[in-house]
Amino acid sequence: MVYLKIPNMNCGGCAATVTKALKSIDVDARIDVDTALKTVKLESKADVEQISAVLKSAGYPAEVQPG
Repeated sequence: MVYLKIPNMNCGGCAATVTKALKSIDVDARIDVDTALKTVKLESKADVEQISAVLKSAGYPAEVQPG
């Protein structure tokens, strides 16, 4: 399980973009987005480097948070 803080994720559209980006590297990923807290809880086979890179590329740089 990976916990992410995405400071510039503000709305449902942002959440959809983040979800689409994460699904592009792991279609079976389980993603729980909370726009109010600007957090994502992610269960994925992708490694943290891949996750960070794809989110940065989508315009949503993320900070990995302690579980």
